[in-house]
Amino acid sequence: MKEVLAWLLFFFILIALLVMIVFQLMCLADLEFDYINPYDSASRINQVVLPEFITQGVLCFLFLVTGHWFMSLLCVPYLYYNVRLYHRRQHLVDVTEIFNLLSWEKKERLFKLGYIILLLFMCLFWMIYNALEDDEHSF
Repeated sequence: MKEVLAWLLFFFILIALLVMIVFQLMCLADLEFDYINPYDSASRINQVVLPEFITQGVLCFLFLVTGHWFMSLLCVPYLYYNVRLYHRRQHLVDVTEIFNLLSWEKKERLFKLGYIILLLFMCLFWMIYNALEDDEHSF
């Protein structure tokens, strides 16, 4: 039962990451179609960048602590990329450069979205697998 609850926790953390990335993509799309000004778009995106980085770091740490080595290793490239962006001070969106980097910012977040969706499906698979395994042992 503990494994199923752990996978459920991982699932909800991945859903939170997914929501943060989709929110950033929506802000960039609104900026592209002139529904929002660059300052508001950049400030909204910058508000969720650090929580996204922290949430992803916590997820990787939880995978490591609970002994799910494979999933932890899958999280390492994304974590390394986030840490590298943070140390180079490139993690925040610049208001003055947002139009020049709009296509790059969208591609970056779409790649992150695909990566998180892959982790989400793997987490869902392991959660169902452990739930069925627990159900099998209960009889």
